Amino acid sequence: MVSYTSFHLKHPWCMPNHKSTHMKATLISILFTAVGFPALGASVVFNITQYGAVGDGKNLTSAAINNAIDAASSAGGGTVYFPAGTWLCGSIHLKSNVTLFLEQGSTILVTDDPEAYDAPEPNDWEHFQDFGHSHFHNSLMWGAGLENVAIEGPGRIYGKGLTRSEKQPRLGNKAICLKLSRNVTIKDISILQGGWFGILATGVDNLTIDNVKIDTNRDGMDIDACRNVHISNCSVNSPYDDGICLKADYSLGFFRDVENVTITNCHVTGFDPGTFLDGTYQRTLFHEPNSSGPTGRIKFGTESSGGFKQIAISNSVFEYCRGLALETVDGGQLEDVTISNIVMHDIANSPIFLRLGSRLRSPKNTPVGELRRISISNFTVYNADPRFGSIISGIPGHDIQDVKLSNIRIYYRGGGTKGQAALNPAENETMYPEPRMFGDIPAYGFFIRHVTGLQLNDVQVSYLNEDFRPAFLLEHVSGVKFDNATGQHAAGIPTIVLKDVDDFRAHDTPFVQDTELKSVKERQF
Repeated sequence: MVSYTSFHLKHPWCMPNHKSTHMKATLISILFTAVGFPALGASVVFNITQYGAVGDGKNLTSAAINNAIDAASSAGGGTVYFPAGTWLCGSIHLKSNVTLFLEQGSTILVTDDPEAYDAPEPNDWEHFQDFGHSHFHNSLMWGAGLENVAIEGPGRIYGKGLTRSEKQPRLGNKAICLKLSRNVTIKDISILQGGWFGILATGVDNLTIDNVKIDTNRDGMDIDACRNVHISNCSVNSPYDDGICLKADYSLGFFRDVENVTITNCHVTGFDPGTFLDGTYQRTLFHEPNSSGPTGRIKFGTESSGGFKQIAISNSVFEYCRGLALETVDGGQLEDVTISNIVMHDIANSPIFLRLGSRLRSPKNTPVGELRRISISNFTVYNADPRFGSIISGIPGHDIQDVKLSNIRIYYRGGGTKGQAALNPAENETMYPEPRMFGDIPAYGFFIRHVTGLQLNDVQVSYLNEDFRPAFLLEHVSGVKFDNATGQHAAGIPTIVLKDVDDFRAHDTPFVQDTELKSVKERQF
C-alpha cells in the first residue's frame, strides 16, 4: 500500500509549483480512497506545502496555512493536511466544514512573536470572568460561529510561544479556542505547553474530544457553557492548574448552562511539565511543607454564572494531583450529576469537594445558586492530603441538597492533632472556592456543613498514620442516613461528631447502634 507521506514526497505534481491546486487536491483525494487511507477517506485534501508552508521551524507558516484553510472553505469543505515537519505559527483561523489533519511527525510550533497573533477583541462583559475567558481571537487556533470543524491526527501542538497570563495580552494565550460553534471534533492530537488553556470551548454544542494528550502549564481543557459534550480516552497533565474543567461564565453576555456532558476513561495528573509526554513522570515540584501541591484534577467551576446539568463522569484516574471539585458560587444551578468508578492516588487536597457559595461574580441581583442531586459511587482513594479531608459545604440559608455517597474507600495520610479537631472553620461565603479556603479541617475524613439530604452507604475512611480528629463532623445538616459507614479512630477520639443535626439515622454502622435522632444540638459517637 502506498503511504500518503511517501506519495507526497515522490510525486512532483504534489509540490507547490503545480498549476492547479484544487485539481491536485482532488487527485490526491482519489488516491487516498483507492489505497484505503483511513483518516482522510474521500475528503478533498489541501496540503499546506502547496500554499508555501515550509516545515523547518524557522519560517512563519500561518499565512500559508490560512490560505489553505480558505481554499478548503471556498471549495465547500475539505481536509487541510500538515505533513511531517515543524510548522512555525501564529494565529490560525478555523473555518466551517474544514478538518485540520496533523500527520505523525508533524509539530505546530507556536511563535513568540506578538505580531503573529490576532489582538484580543473587545468584550463588554469582561469584568465577570478572567481575561483568558473574555477574549477569543488571541489564540493559536480560533473560530467563532462555525459548524462541522475537526482537528485530528497523531501530530503535536507545541505552544512554546503561548503566554499563561494576561500580562502580555497581544500574545496568544490559548492553543485551541472555539466560540458559539457546533459539531466540533478534536481527536488524537497531543498538546505540549498549551498556554492559559490547551483547549477552550465556549458556547459549543455537539463537541467530541477523544484520545487527546495534553501536558501543559495551566488548564488542560475548559468546557464553558457547552452542550452535548463527550470527552473520552484523554490524558491531561496540568501541575499548575486544572486538567478537565467545566465552567459556565458570562463572557457571551448571557447565561448559558453546561448540559449533557460525559467524561469517561480519562487520566488527570500533576507531574512536572513535559514529563508526561516524554514518559519520565517526574515529581520534583511542590515539596515545600506549605505547598498547595499539584493541581491536575476534574473540576466544575469556578466560573459559574450559568449552571451544570445532566453530567456523567466515569472510569477515570487521578494521580499526583488534586481531587474532584464540584463548585457553584456565582449563581448557577449544579444538579443531576453522577460520578462513578474513580481511582485516586497521591492526592494533594480534598478527594471530594462540593461547594455552594455566594461570590456572585455575575450581573447585579443574580441570586445564590443551587447544588443538588449528586451521586458519587465506586470511589477509591489512597494517600490523600491529611489537612483538608473531604468537604461538602453550603452556606447559611443555602444548603447543598440530596447527596448520595456509595461504596467509597478513602485512605488519608493522617497526622492530625487534637488542636485541629477543635477548629471551627469560618464560613467564607464570598471567597474563591478551594479546599484551602477553610484552613485545616476538624475532621480527617468528611467535614459536612449546611447540607439537606445526605446518604452514606458503604463508606469507609481510614488513615495511614494516627490522626486525632474524628472521621466525620456534621454541622447544620438535616436528613442524614449512615448505612454501613465506618471510620478508623484513635483511642479516646470519637468517630462522628454531630452539631445542630436534624433527622439523623444510622443503620448497620459499627460505631453506633441502629439509631434515629430527631434533633441533636451536639453529640459524639
